[in-house]
Amino acid sequence: MTLRLSKLFVRTLKEDPADAEIKSHKLLHRAGYIRRTSPGIFSWLPLGLKVLERVETIVREEMERAGSQEVHFPALLPAEPYQQSGRWEAFGEGIFRLKDRREHDYLLAPTHEEAFTMLVSDLYSSYKDLPLSLYQIQTKYRDEARPRAGLLRGREFIMKDAYSFDMDDASLDASYEAMRRAYINVFNRLGLPYVVVEATPGAMGGSGTHEFLYPSEVGEDTYVRSDGGYTANVEAVTTPLADPVPFDGLPEAEVLETPDARTIETLVESANEVSPRSDRPWTAADTLKNVVCALIHPDGEREVIVIGLPGDRAVDLDRAAGTGLLGDGEVDLEPATEDDLKKHPGLVPGYIGPGNSLDAPVLGAESSTGIRYFLDPRVSEGTQWVTGANEDRKHVFNLTAGRDFKADGYIEAAEIREGDPAPDGSGPLQLARGVEIGQIFKLGTRYAEALGLNVLDENGKSRVVTMGSYGIGVTRVLACLVEEFADDKGLLWPVHLAPADVHIVATGKGDEPLEAAEKLAAAVEAAGFRVLLDDRPKVSPGMKFGDAELLGVPNVLVAGRGLADGVVELRDRFTGESTNLPVDEAADAVVARLREQYAKQDAIELL
Repeated sequence: MTLRLSKLFVRTLKEDPADAEIKSHKLLHRAGYIRRTSPGIFSWLPLGLKVLERVETIVREEMERAGSQEVHFPALLPAEPYQQSGRWEAFGEGIFRLKDRREHDYLLAPTHEEAFTMLVSDLYSSYKDLPLSLYQIQTKYRDEARPRAGLLRGREFIMKDAYSFDMDDASLDASYEAMRRAYINVFNRLGLPYVVVEATPGAMGGSGTHEFLYPSEVGEDTYVRSDGGYTANVEAVTTPLADPVPFDGLPEAEVLETPDARTIETLVESANEVSPRSDRPWTAADTLKNVVCALIHPDGEREVIVIGLPGDRAVDLDRAAGTGLLGDGEVDLEPATEDDLKKHPGLVPGYIGPGNSLDAPVLGAESSTGIRYFLDPRVSEGTQWVTGANEDRKHVFNLTAGRDFKADGYIEAAEIREGDPAPDGSGPLQLARGVEIGQIFKLGTRYAEALGLNVLDENGKSRVVTMGSYGIGVTRVLACLVEEFADDKGLLWPVHLAPADVHIVATGKGDEPLEAAEKLAAAVEAAGFRVLLDDRPKVSPGMKFGDAELLGVPNVLVAGRGLADGVVELRDRFTGESTNLPVDEAADAVVARLREQYAKQDAIELL
């Protein structure tokens, strides 16, 4: 059935919404695809839903090709399963919680691991039932502190989440690979550029995870790549621990007065004054910066920890929090406050250090303070540093890692910089920005153990099921498609994703333009294609052409002034080219063009 702009529930706008920062937010709003309901929450209008449906269709087809079956869970879920898995507390303030009239706790699900696990536990009990893969396309909720960037970071969004259930790790590996291939097929069919990078599991837990990122400067994720093929989210980059240096012959640690040296910059200046080197000046890379942080446990307890890293590196708390060393899953890590420091008077702000010798360590779980101390891998055994002496106006020189101080572990807490070596030796790293559009996890047995998902194996013994989790941000993908294809005139959809295959514009005086447009629409629809017809009366040609560019249908057919010469104009929104077609041949030409466009789409090789 023809979509008629005279009847369609849409109003285009000339001005960008006041809170819009990026192209996709501006254009989807102006073109009448979405409307903001409240910060981070949007209503979907008819044209937006048609594109969303086409994206979801591709996702469904590839999930089913991978052997996954569709289910659908409620968005409102009871708290108990999340309490059993430990995530009721771990999510902190990031979820919407509510109580019913009987004071029972519920949440608007941010993700559905628990629900899937309990469903399978309820219905399956034998190894003969596995492997199993289930998926849903469902609305999710996160209480984002600063919802921004339209559909890229909202409080309500649509996700495809799939889960695999296997008897052992080898079977999980096969399920994981099937989903990896399915994701590649999805994004290839959508035509959306992507990179696959190593990642950290965060609050999901488990091991083995990869992200699919859309490369874009509007993205909130930073990833790295090398010319040799290494790719990873910046949080997943590891720094090899250098070989230890023998202590023999290394100078002893020495405490020196360093007045007014509370920053790395002033420390370097002071070091070059009070103890100049014979070979070269001291630099920030010679200093050991000790950053005091607060680790927020699920019960709200604030644990003060200290992280030591080279002074020429900025600290990256997101990398530190994602390592898993500080706790299971994702943890909250933030700079320590004045109140945190007041509880630990042994720490001297501006002059904090691990201690002057192993006999009297100031930092570390076994020290007098009990404050856990973590080191960047660059601070390897035998390296010497200038760092705080834990005395006002004093620093210690030649403090040697492993000889004079030790840590409770090594942690990735330093920023990754352009040109750093790739962990696999494949060359220097390049930094780029991206939007996370999908992630796949090997969850292992975490949720199965917490929620009692066991089956009997071939010997009649109870075995814990191992799981995988696989997510695609459907509405986020749609926004990324806008970021990728839209131009300065408006939206621009690949034909297989557009709300219509051809946009027919009737413009001009008299009845002839609309009559010709109606005949063209009927002929194109009879061939099985979808038509958006601008049949609005008393609307200027300029407005109609502007809306045709804004709405984003890639093929625009204009029935207007050319009818006097027996032709209509076919405009290609992607190339900007226009062609005059004899009116009697136009429908056949458009149908042939559409079949060719869809044939190219069908020719995409799938894994």
